[in-house]
Amino acid sequence: MNEIIPAKNKVPNLHKAKEWTIRISEKTIAKTEEASTFLTEFADVILFMTRMTKETFSRDFEFKEFLYQCFKIGYKTLPLISVTGAIMGLVLTLQSRPVLVDFGAVSMLPGMVAVSLIREMGPVITALICAGKIGSGMGAELGSMKVTEQIDAMEVSSTNPMKFLVVTRVLAATLMIPLLVLYADALGILGSWAGANIKGDVTLSLFFAQAFSSIWFIDLIPAIIKTFFFGAVIGIVGCYKGYNAGRGTESVGIAANSAVVLASLLVLIVDMVAVQITDMLVL
Repeated sequence: MNEIIPAKNKVPNLHKAKEWTIRISEKTIAKTEEASTFLTEFADVILFMTRMTKETFSRDFEFKEFLYQCFKIGYKTLPLISVTGAIMGLVLTLQSRPVLVDFGAVSMLPGMVAVSLIREMGPVITALICAGKIGSGMGAELGSMKVTEQIDAMEVSSTNPMKFLVVTRVLAATLMIPLLVLYADALGILGSWAGANIKGDVTLSLFFAQAFSSIWFIDLIPAIIKTFFFGAVIGIVGCYKGYNAGRGTESVGIAANSAVVLASLLVLIVDMVAVQITDMLVL
């Protein structure tokens, strides 16, 4: 005769099945919430950029505030960019010169350094430095204004905070970061000349002549164009994170930190896309 299995032996299997079902349900809910948060954040970014674009081309542009932001973003960042640009050229020269000496191609050093700085190192490193300084400053400043309800007070007093706070900062960053990149490139080439004279003897006029003889418009124009996008990305991310900060004091630090991280990541992504587009157009 067949043995009859007691019903109590099936109870643990039912409990395991219920626990497994509950775990799957919790994971599904968590993933759904994450997807919903991402889509909501993406929609907020689109609405923010749409409103900013609309206010940019509207009347009564805040020209004085725009000039003040250009002063803060451009002039106040010059010392940091000066040191960064000079060190870029100096380090690149000191690292490359021994290799070129082994191949007997020391005369190619100025052109190599100039092309490397202008096409890639100068724009990217300068943009990352600006993302750390300018992006965090925008996020912290607008975040503190959000916490202290200054933005709400501007809206109540019939002042457009989007036009006064966001548009001016984004346009100032878009305009000034390309100028900072050109300034860093020039100091990088000058620093490269100083590095070349540590173990050699090259005149400044000869070094610059060899450097600029290797530079073409295809090297300069795409590098300058992508710096405008770098500035726009840094300005938009910094303003968005600060403008949409939470109500607590802790949210100011979160806004500044997330602005730096996201702006730096987007700068690298924009650079990758720009390099691919330039390579396609050259071919």
